Amino acid sequence: MLIVVGAAAGFLATRLMDIEASIPVTIGVGILGAVVGGVLLRLLLSAASFLGGFVGAVLGALLLIWIYQNYIQKK
Repeated sequence: MLIVVGAAAGFLATRLMDIEASIPVTIGVGILGAVVGGVLLRLLLSAASFLGGFVGAVLGALLLIWIYQNYIQKK
């Protein structure tokens, strides 16, 4: 399956970049591109996940401070 996907991805990439390459090079580029792209995408998603969690934590803390200031501290 990886060879088929790599061949398709390599073919598309070489056409988009207007590069003439042999079939083995096209397949190799596609397979290596899939590996590199997968690693980069996982890193970006984990960074986005961390950032999303951090933003959620800050918003939650702001909400608790607002509740404390408006409802608990006034009593």
